[in-house]
Amino acid sequence: MVKRAVAIVAPSLATLIGLTFPAQAVTLQQKLSALSTFSQPTAASAGSWRAAWQNQGAWADYGFDWSTDLCSTSPDQPLGFDFRVPCRRHDFGYRNYKAVGQFPANKSRVDDAFYFDMKQICAGYSTVPRNTCNGVAWTYYQAVKQFGALNVTEAQIEQVRQAGEQALPADA
Repeated sequence: MVKRAVAIVAPSLATLIGLTFPAQAVTLQQKLSALSTFSQPTAASAGSWRAAWQNQGAWADYGFDWSTDLCSTSPDQPLGFDFRVPCRRHDFGYRNYKAVGQFPANKSRVDDAFYFDMKQICAGYSTVPRNTCNGVAWTYYQAVKQFGALNVTEAQIEQVRQAGEQALPADA
């Protein structure tokens, strides 16, 4: 009888204890490992990131920033080439590496993954459109390599706009 009571109570007690203790927090090293997995210029990395992006809830303990402005101020689909997914993964890398203070050491790889992703999009086209797509991808890649680390605020943009208006001749 006692064995039977223990057999019934033990699983319930274990469940109760498991529900009352918080899950172990994700360490910085675990977060960096996942970020590295998601930001390589490879098909496997792109596939891993895409699966995680489609199931963000499974990664809630990591506190990832999944937000995106897609291709920022550049067209998301220049000349009809759909670069939205590459831009999402690029934003993910930038935002999350910045959040953990590891952006400068990882920027180049995140940019390379962005270029890889765009070339994967281009590979689906026949020769002439593929060449055009690759040219656009190269241009986007060069832009993020050169300007991706700039951190311009809305206040700075407004300040430049006002300075430009003040510099205009009165009769303009």
